[in-house]
Parts: sequence; structure tokens; C-alpha cells
Amino acid sequence: MLKRFISKLKKTPSDAHASVQIIARKEHGISRDHISENALKVLYRLKKAGYEAYLVGGGVRDLLLGMHPKDFDVATNASPEQVNKLFRNSRLIGRRFRLVHVVYGRDIIEVATLRGHHDNAEGKQQSKKSESGMLLRDNVYGTIDEDAVRRDFTINALYYDIKDFSVRSYAGGMQDLKRRNIRLIGDPETRYREDPVRMLRAVRFAAKLDFKIAKETAAPINELAELMSNVPAARLFDEVIKLFMAGQGEQTFVLLEQYRLFKELFPHTQQCLDENPFYRRMIMCALQNSDQRIAQGKTLTPAFLYGVFLWPCVLESQKLLESKGMPAAAAYHQAVNQVLSNQQSHTAIPRRFTDAMRNIWDMQRRLERRVKKHLESILTHPKFRAAYDFLLLREQAGEELAGAGKWWTQYQQDNAHLIQQAKSQGRRHEESSERPRKPRNDRRPRRRNSSAQ
Repeated sequence: MLKRFISKLKKTPSDAHASVQIIARKEHGISRDHISENALKVLYRLKKAGYEAYLVGGGVRDLLLGMHPKDFDVATNASPEQVNKLFRNSRLIGRRFRLVHVVYGRDIIEVATLRGHHDNAEGKQQSKKSESGMLLRDNVYGTIDEDAVRRDFTINALYYDIKDFSVRSYAGGMQDLKRRNIRLIGDPETRYREDPVRMLRAVRFAAKLDFKIAKETAAPINELAELMSNVPAARLFDEVIKLFMAGQGEQTFVLLEQYRLFKELFPHTQQCLDENPFYRRMIMCALQNSDQRIAQGKTLTPAFLYGVFLWPCVLESQKLLESKGMPAAAAYHQAVNQVLSNQQSHTAIPRRFTDAMRNIWDMQRRLERRVKKHLESILTHPKFRAAYDFLLLREQAGEELAGAGKWWTQYQQDNAHLIQQAKSQGRRHEESSERPRKPRNDRRPRRRNSSAQ
């Protein structure tokens, strides 16, 4: 208790940024009509139960910019356990950073308890850091003022108060929003060491919002990029999806290379890009096409994107194995296994995506050869469309494939009935697999007693 009392009297370096600007309802453009109905349900129930409740971070930022956020996060002074008790449709998640997910069908509202200073922590269960300064546990709870200076960027230190519909802007967040500026709260090196993923977030926000990264925020990134190796590979897979599947993949890639971050995510790919300009053209074409698909509301699978990023590694590894005397087919399969295994230590790719990547890669040679007796089976393969798009991408980047892309485009037009037939069979298969099976009668027939005859 004495430690906590003393720490509240001390003025930490972060407190210098804790000045708040309160913007009344009539002075900002946020309307409840633009806030998710489920997010409003959470805010109002917390308020009714006597707790503070704020819409916070990216949702507030995007609303102020006139955008339409997909996700809405809530902050409250209720503990995770209190929130979980208040909402029957909720679940507690996380150990490093304890949160509550309130679930409405497919819509999930994330609720976090306001964080406090680590000086107030009571043991390692609440706060823990690694030797490099990375936060391993962050469950110290506090006030909204303390929570604000714990946020990463000033443009995320924005709180929409459901009590009076005002916006609280901390650390000059509103000013940076108007200046289109990405700026960290606190000392940049310390904040990056606490969580190296903040370097990726700086790039993602800069690309997504078309903002500039402030000079002091950008300065340490090149030097500290290697800290990404301390981040769990599974978390980095999720971050890569956020980086490249939001519609600004091309600009994101440019910034990641500029700050030496792409090298930390895909080290072998970066080596291939530096040595062969064709691979760079292929990736740039893929990202341009992906951005266009997202802008048009079309789907995009991580398997295709990862397939593009790692294809240069497969080709170069295959060449190396063949130079040592290994037959081409064996060299290819070993190269695929090596590349996928090596990448898992950087970004852990789920099995369902690695299987799809293998299919896309394996079909490239079949598409190039166009063996007559295999054409129909290739055309009706579940991954044909992705493999065909991959083939076109290779040609678009300048690879000479003897007109294979144009040939397959014409073949699809001439055999559209086969594609439609395959789709119909696929739908029937899905319907039959979803149809409930009759329970099996496992009772064996009673054995007749021969003596009774």
C-alpha cells in the first residue's frame, strides 16, 4: 500500500504527456449512428452498472477522420472479472494482457480495463518485463489518465465518453490527427523495446491513413528492427495479415523495406529480392493486384499472398539443390519443405494455408506443360483459379512462360461448362457432408441358442 501511495505522488516521465483536451459533443463529428449497435450495447450496460465506459483507440480515430471502422474497442474501470460477470455472452482471454470479448454472433466487442503505471504493480502476476525491456505481462489497472499515457500512439489516445458524448484527447492526439502525424507517446526506444510490434503498427497506420511517421518516432526503427525476433511467430503471422490485407499492401511493403522490417519478417525473401529484380517486380505486381481486389470488395486469401512472398525462396533453394546433383523433382519438393520450415520460425503459418500454398505451387508446372490428358482434371481442381492467377502474375512480372497464361484464359472460355459442372458437384458434396447422418445401430443381433431348437 505504501509503495502504491508513493508512486502516485511521483511524477513519471510519461505524466508530462497526460494533458487532456475535452471536446464537447457539438465540437466533434462523431455520431452514435456510426457506432456499432453492439458496441453501444456494451457501453450503455457498463454505464448503467455504474462503471466508466469509453469507446477508445482506432474506432474513435477513424470516426473523427470520417471513416467507417469495422472494429470497436471499449475501455472501462471495471475489472475483467466484473465485465465477464456483467455479460453472459462474454469470455475472458489472454494472460499477458487480460481482456474480455463480448460476443454477438460474429461480432466481437473487445473490452479492456484501463491500464495503470507499472510502478503500481503488485508482483509478477500483474507486471513482468524481459531483459530486453519487452512487456511479458501487463495487467496493472488504473485511471483513464494513466491509461492514456500507456497507449502507443497519440492518435490512439482518444476516448469517446458515453456519459456525455464528449471526446477526450490525450498527449496532443487531436492535433496529430489534424497534422496527419504518427507519433509515439513517451520515449520511442523504450516503447519499442516494450513491444516491438509497435514498429509494425507505425508502418501500418502510416500506410492505411496516408500519414507521416514523426521523425523522432521513426529514428530508432532501423536500429531496433532486429527486436522482432523476440515476438512470438504466431503473433507475427497475424500482424502480417493486418499489414497486407487491408488494401494498402504496396505502400506497406515500401515502408517495411525502408525501415528494414520486411527483412525481419521474411529474411530469405529479402535476400532473393536484393539479388534478382524479377522477384521484386512479381511481389509489387501481386500487391497492386491485391489492393485492387480489396478495393473492389473481392476476397483475398493469406495463402496466395504468402505463396507469392515465398516463391522466390522455393526457386532459389531448388536451384541450389539441383547444382549439388539432386534431380529436379526431388529438389523442388525438398526446397518447398525447407522454405516452409524456415519461415515458421519467423511467422507461424497455419497448416490450412501451407497446404493451399503447396497446391498453388505444385500446379505451376502442370499449367506450364499443358499435357492434353490432364487438362480437364487441372481445370476442375479446387485450387485451379488461385494457381491460374499465380501463373498470370508471373507473366505480368516479366517471366517468359510461352504464352501459358493466354492459353489457359482461352481454354477456360471454351470449357466453361466443365467449370460450372465442377462447382455444382462441389456444392452437392458440401450439402451431403453437412446432412446429418442416421445414427448407427451398434447392437449386434442376439445369438440364437442352438440347444433351444
